[in-house]
Amino acid sequence: MFLGTYEPKLDEKGRIILPSKFRNQLQGGLVMTRGQEHCIYVFPIQEFEQMQETLAKAPLTSKEARSYTRVMLSGAVDELPDKQGRITIPAMLRKYAGLERDLAVIGTGNRVEIWDAGAWSDYLDEQESAFADREDEVIPGLF
Repeated sequence: MFLGTYEPKLDEKGRIILPSKFRNQLQGGLVMTRGQEHCIYVFPIQEFEQMQETLAKAPLTSKEARSYTRVMLSGAVDELPDKQGRITIPAMLRKYAGLERDLAVIGTGNRVEIWDAGAWSDYLDEQESAFADREDEVIPGLF
């Protein structure tokens, strides 16, 4: 499970050093793709394969399913971290997520998200009050 928030820097070659707590789960390979809210989703390869199997079951007649699958998979790249735990984020994903030098890398359970640090701070500021003010059950059986 991926937990926590880390603040690595993007180097001039578009690489980041993965947080040490995430490396074991990602050392066998990972897939990066466009995430929602203009971040990058990072999945362990096995998790991504399971998700893709679920996507493949969506009906081809569903325009929303086709669109979601296209956006997610057309931006996907697989990567193997190097010995220092670095990965290279492709230019098209850096552009999509607006990544500059300062990043926020967050654990969200089954995946990691990579955000521009300023975008993450803005998102968190906006969502924290909404989180505290929630009256309706968002996740059934949990809260």
